[in-house]
Amino acid sequence: MAGVLALLLLTAGATWKVQDWRYGKQLAEQSGAHQADLTAIGNAAAEQIRTALEKQQVAEKTRDDIDAKATKEKTHDLAENETLRRAIADGARRLRIAGSCSANSGNVPVTASTSSLGNGGAIELDPAAGRTVFDIRTGIIADQAALRVLQAYVMNVCR
Repeated sequence: MAGVLALLLLTAGATWKVQDWRYGKQLAEQSGAHQADLTAIGNAAAEQIRTALEKQQVAEKTRDDIDAKATKEKTHDLAENETLRRAIADGARRLRIAGSCSANSGNVPVTASTSSLGNGGAIELDPAAGRTVFDIRTGIIADQAALRVLQAYVMNVCR
């Protein structure tokens, strides 16, 4: 009986050891597959990050180019506006607006002669009104520059 019990214990121990080896082998295979999956996931993530960074760098360069061009154009337009403003202030140029005045518009006194009105001409603004026109033009230049930058940004960067 003791021999049978010893044989039974020995068989159980041997079976236990064989199963341990088989499970160890399976665990090693699963661990290797898991490591391969983790490596593949890590490589894919690194590639996605590289691609995203490249896109971001291209977008930033495009944005900087758009900004530099727009700043140069805006500076040029504002300098031209300031030159015109100084020419008006110095009296070197006059600011005139094309217009006409009709005798039956109610804006001309009845005593005025219609033969001296003509069909149209230029209306010269006083210096204060001329400065106001150039102030308005300065705002328009700034607004148009901002719109051009935004449109270029949307067209070239936000793709």
